Amino acid sequence: MQRISDMFLGGAGALILAAAFVAGVSDAADPLLREFFADDRGALRKYSRAVVTEGGRTVWLAGQTTLEDSSGKAIAGDFEAQLREDLRFIGEHLARFGGSVGDIVTMTAYVTDVSNADRYVAIKEEVFGAGPYPSSAFIGVSGFSRPGVVVEIKAVAVVGDKAQ
Repeated sequence: MQRISDMFLGGAGALILAAAFVAGVSDAADPLLREFFADDRGALRKYSRAVVTEGGRTVWLAGQTTLEDSSGKAIAGDFEAQLREDLRFIGEHLARFGGSVGDIVTMTAYVTDVSNADRYVAIKEEVFGAGPYPSSAFIGVSGFSRPGVVVEIKAVAVVGDKAQ
């Protein structure tokens, strides 16, 4: 059987394999396995080029946006504050299913200003720590349906019981 890294990268020696194997039992009694593949660019920009999962439960999260932080303070136009709140919302939603942001396998950021890419990467590092990081996309858009929104995050996570 050919490895995903060989199929996509031709077995390139520069591939950094950051595999996270989480053994456990999900609600369906399936073992939960996650493999994260990142090359040098992925490591620099805090994302995996590919993520493979087996077992667990898949949680598809709708795009998250907000114009207020958790204390009710207005954050219209504030990229960093909105991104942090969007990720907090995602964490809260995943907690309902026994998960956390660490269970995200892919996420897409839609932004009105792509010059925020470095700030996005820095906040991802704060939230996800040393990784592994989900696969991700950072996409510029002309606007959102609510004035003042500057970032929307959409994610997919795979949640399962984790061995201690």
